[in-house]
Amino acid sequence: MTAPTTTRVAAVDCGTNSIRLLVADVDPAAGTLRDLDRQMRIVRLGQGVDRTGRLAPEALERTFAACREYAAVIREHGVPAERIRFVATSASRDAENRDDFVRGVRELLGVEPEVVTGDQEAALSFTGATRELTGGHELLTPYLVVDIGGGSTEFVLGADHVEAARSVDMGCVRMTERHVVRDGRPVDPPSAEIVAAMTADIDAGLDEASRTVPLERARTLVGLAGSVTTVAALALGLPEYDSAAIHHSRITLAQVRAVAERLLASTHAERAALAVIHEGRVDVIAAGALVLLRIMERTGAAEVVVSEHDILDGIAFEAAGQDAGKPL
Repeated sequence: MTAPTTTRVAAVDCGTNSIRLLVADVDPAAGTLRDLDRQMRIVRLGQGVDRTGRLAPEALERTFAACREYAAVIREHGVPAERIRFVATSASRDAENRDDFVRGVRELLGVEPEVVTGDQEAALSFTGATRELTGGHELLTPYLVVDIGGGSTEFVLGADHVEAARSVDMGCVRMTERHVVRDGRPVDPPSAEIVAAMTADIDAGLDEASRTVPLERARTLVGLAGSVTTVAALALGLPEYDSAAIHHSRITLAQVRAVAERLLASTHAERAALAVIHEGRVDVIAAGALVLLRIMERTGAAEVVVSEHDILDGIAFEAAGQDAGKPL
């Protein structure tokens, strides 16, 4: 039985590369969350958005198909409509035809998707990642939470609340489409010149982030989302993806550099043969690893603390009526 103090919620995070669902019982007073169902689909909603400024019809259909599946799961768990929250991030912020996306989600899930700002996304990520780091982890603050998504990366600095945040258009899908895809096909593996151009683009993004977020103040780097967790799985040498082993693992700069160099030098077939890489990330994981590496080199972080809890958990806390991240 669900304890009287808990609230059953459904949280959906729709990003550039993936759409994820969390159904959970949340105790807002205690600040705890118990998973009932957590799912992810790679839908690549942001396919071509950086180039065209529009959501592609096939990308919308993939996303709507996942929404149909999620609607059934939400009904099975008896989540009331007022406790369902659907948050959309980078790709839908950028798209001219985002009204088509909003209308489709509303019809399928019965809720209005919230196309959040970069600052709102940052606050939700901070809440999800740090809520459970307040005791027993011996981590120095302030934290720098970095959420490496498909279209953007969020940088959030804070200890018990958000002090500074910035969202930068520097995700694994966006970097891949800008630099690795040529004439509609990826260069496999990318040349040294392509890697150099991508690195320069990432460094420009870090310059942009640093104008708002004092990156040098960070005492602990916390990394979120699929690029980071996949790099961690590879660094740990896991035979298959293991969320429990990855959550709160500490991956050194040397390990991240070795993984990034390996991925950038590999072919699509070689990456696809690695069981820990989800098939939907095979073509973009090298760019994601490079983003993480440049962040660590720029901030001087000796290691990254990897969290499986992220914006999705932050959305769930807010759906239960608990503020995320506190005001900037």
